[in-house]
Amino acid sequence: MNGIELSKAFYRDFGEKMLREEFPGIMPLICTGFVGSGSECFGFDDEISHDHDYEPGFCIFVPKDKIDRRTLFLLERAYFHLPREYAGFRRSLMNPVGGKRNGVIEIEQFYTDKCGKSDGDFTNEQWLCVPEYALAETVNGEVFFDGYGKFTEIRKRLKCYPDDIRKKKLAGYILKAEQSGQYNYERCIRRGDTAASQLCIYEFTQAVMHIIFLFNRRYMPYYKWSFCALKSLPKFGNLYDSLEYLISSDNTKESSDLKTKIIEDICAMLVGELKAQSLTDEKENDLEKHAYSVNRRIGDEQVRNLNIFVGV
Repeated sequence: MNGIELSKAFYRDFGEKMLREEFPGIMPLICTGFVGSGSECFGFDDEISHDHDYEPGFCIFVPKDKIDRRTLFLLERAYFHLPREYAGFRRSLMNPVGGKRNGVIEIEQFYTDKCGKSDGDFTNEQWLCVPEYALAETVNGEVFFDGYGKFTEIRKRLKCYPDDIRKKKLAGYILKAEQSGQYNYERCIRRGDTAASQLCIYEFTQAVMHIIFLFNRRYMPYYKWSFCALKSLPKFGNLYDSLEYLISSDNTKESSDLKTKIIEDICAMLVGELKAQSLTDEKENDLEKHAYSVNRRIGDEQVRNLNIFVGV
């Protein structure tokens, strides 16, 4: 049972009954679910994850100033008094609100803490400044119930990048992939600088992964879980093995020759997808030209004219 399943089962067995029986008047104002930080909210948790922050629990999201303070206190206390053990796991005794990751949480505070704005209504400049992993933590997990609708409304607003922002970030990462993989890697190999060569590989792999997530209109999560998330993507999730090989192998003559071929094969696949999504009309396999082609397709002139790396 992963964290999301544990949370949902605990809510269905105890949380929902508590809310409907003890707080029927506020059900139209609250949202329940399991969303936020931690591998368990992404479904990436395993037995190793059980050593911290793994427990039966769920979130009760409440709108600011819509529920009186006494009712909030009673709600926090009721959550605290839910069974201390469930499915063989014990809940932590942190505080009546259940800590930062579950319990009673103000909707506006949740989104402010995650992405810097309580309503998720960003300007283009703000979209470019919010860390991608933070956005991923606003739309992961699962919403069990939303009587008020505000939490889900903001969540939908943040579901993926606006088109111009997506193109700007794509352009930057495409150019970064070209510089690190198509250009600098081979030059560092020729110099015998294996350390710099591996840094090129790391930069290339990171850029390609960002591109793949952008192709899929998903946010790339915190680096520790980025490869886990990559596997599940419908487009280019099958590049997992190739990218893992790039960053985990050495840079001997034989390995570097193979890596150079893998890099070019990956670049060709990325170019094919850019064409399939009508993001470029360049013919060659040179990613630099495709990066600027994507950038030219940005509709907002101000965003288009920003430095190409502004979203990287």
